[in-house]
Amino acid sequence: MFTSFINNPAVRRGTSRLFGDRGTGSREPCLGECRWHGNADDNRLGTVLLNRFTATSLLQAACADDIAKLQHGEGDLPPEAPLVMPVQSFEEAPEVKRQVVTSPTGMTERRLLLVLGSLAVGLLAASDLASPLREDGTSLIDAGLFLLYFSLFCWVAFGFLSALAGFCVLAGSRTTMLLEEPELRMPRKRTAVLIPIYNEDVDQIFARVSKMTRMVEEVGATGFFDFFVLSDSRAEMEAREYAAFRQAKSGSTVPIYYRRRPKNLARKPGNIAEWLGRFGGAYEYMIVLDADSLMSGKALVQLASAMDRAPSVGLIQTVPTVINARTLFARWQQFCGAAYGPVAGAGLAWWSGSEGTFWGHNAIIRVQAFAESCGLPELSGREPFGGHILSHDIVEAALLRRRGWAVHMVELPEGSHEEFPPTLTDFAIRDRRWCQGNLQHVRLLNGAGLHWVSRFQMLMGASAYLASPLWLVLMAATLLHPLIFANSPLGSPPSTWLVGLTVLLLVGPKLMSFAWLCMDRRRQFALGGLGRVARTMAVEIPLSILIAPVTMLAQTIAVIGILRGRPSAWNPQRREADGIPLHQAVEDYRAHLFLAVPFIAGIMVGPGVMIWLLPVAVSLLLTPFIVAATSRCDVGEWLARRGIFRMPEDEERLPPLDGERRQQQPYSPVRPAALSLGKCAFT
Repeated sequence: MFTSFINNPAVRRGTSRLFGDRGTGSREPCLGECRWHGNADDNRLGTVLLNRFTATSLLQAACADDIAKLQHGEGDLPPEAPLVMPVQSFEEAPEVKRQVVTSPTGMTERRLLLVLGSLAVGLLAASDLASPLREDGTSLIDAGLFLLYFSLFCWVAFGFLSALAGFCVLAGSRTTMLLEEPELRMPRKRTAVLIPIYNEDVDQIFARVSKMTRMVEEVGATGFFDFFVLSDSRAEMEAREYAAFRQAKSGSTVPIYYRRRPKNLARKPGNIAEWLGRFGGAYEYMIVLDADSLMSGKALVQLASAMDRAPSVGLIQTVPTVINARTLFARWQQFCGAAYGPVAGAGLAWWSGSEGTFWGHNAIIRVQAFAESCGLPELSGREPFGGHILSHDIVEAALLRRRGWAVHMVELPEGSHEEFPPTLTDFAIRDRRWCQGNLQHVRLLNGAGLHWVSRFQMLMGASAYLASPLWLVLMAATLLHPLIFANSPLGSPPSTWLVGLTVLLLVGPKLMSFAWLCMDRRRQFALGGLGRVARTMAVEIPLSILIAPVTMLAQTIAVIGILRGRPSAWNPQRREADGIPLHQAVEDYRAHLFLAVPFIAGIMVGPGVMIWLLPVAVSLLLTPFIVAATSRCDVGEWLARRGIFRMPEDEERLPPLDGERRQQQPYSPVRPAALSLGKCAFT
């Protein structure tokens, strides 16, 4: 009954808003706005029939047992192929039965160079800053300030040196990219594409699923991929999800399956584990996506073929690019990813090697390896430090490597995408969950059998959030010490070379990225040319300076809340937004306004050297205006029309810039050498 109803032409035209169908002539799923495309009568008929069907059929099957029976009868789930996923222990190391053979040569030297270089820069800078403190002897406060200087400069230096390594890799015509081949190799084994969702926009989810399945059809890989939408949504979402699923399934030759868990235990890891326990045995690989992920058919095939050729690799993490950015905040992040991402990603891959990390999405995983290695235990104690492991992805990569499976990070030529939170507020909400998960990793640093690089990555993840309160402590000490102690050495200006070094460490990665763009004409074309990139960077760098203190305080508040025992909630993410009212921004960021007052007062009455804290104080004072302005789509589009934060996807939507014509063919550079993985190669 459902199939005959949903294939009614009038219904299919009238329900295009729900299902992303562009009407009777074309079945092009939309990834942005979905509108009605049928005539008025069809729209009314489709609405009436859909509402009547929903009321009389799907909503009557609201209980899990009835839905399960309906799915079984319609073939909405494949035959079960259970796979055992034992819970792992961090108390004892498992037996390792395989050896990594895809690790690049010289990894020990690379990591020593990076770590020792960071320590040397940190020691040099801290010694110079702390030298005035020793004039009247050394106290515990002096020692604390020295450690503060040292740790913060080491952190900044590590990021700079990692980017420098990435720049050298790219400039040396080497790459971490899976290159396009003259003929696309089809994989030899089956892959499941898993899309866990939680109270998401139904229209957008199944529009992306339809888009991806169609792209798989276009590359001729229909028989190699099955798509699973794994819902953890609330019960009231099930009817709409199921209706949209049936519509997407009816128009696809690629198998699409849908399952909703009545009890969403352990969040996303529990969702994936439940699928493994029921269907994992039928697949060699699984590609895990987020609700906002999009991957092309070619990208899916490339990843599966790469796993075929590298049997000792357990996971390949791609570097996704940001798409569908509309607000100024999202456009800013999209530009940073496109312009600065290649250098940062190449540096990360250079020193991580076969001990790469996992970001939880846009990655392919060997199913059997994951099942035998990554059953996550529930930590003792209450949240936020106990309970289920929140930032599971990094831990899963560490557990795979513990069992002898290689974990690599690569960049695809195209086809791996994600979306970014549209506003600073949405980013801060997501960032708090990540903060809790990363701080939770501190408990796992002494886990038995973990590779030291895996421990280092977990420590870095926690340090990324602990650095924010440390920066705030440093600023407060710099501000208050001269006010309390008349002859405080902190009132003297830092040396000129140290100021220059600080600027270099902070801005250097962006300048190296611009230098790389000067060499890569294909990426120049994608970003509109060097002139447009330079104009955008002239806006992006001041914007980064303004937003950095806002993020610093938001992360500091998150760390304090977590240390006080306040866990993060698991709420649906907002994928689209257009503006946050100023009064709402003032209410949400009143802590920033309160902190701005003592900073400004201290600068006014303190020594003249305190003027370097003025950008921080101004940023905190303007936080509500920054949040409100960057959350607007019209501000982002106004800048894009002038060539600032303008991305390739804008070219068809916005008018061409004055003096610029649309180019039809991008420049194709000489193919860089493939990434060699020891005895195995992905390309």
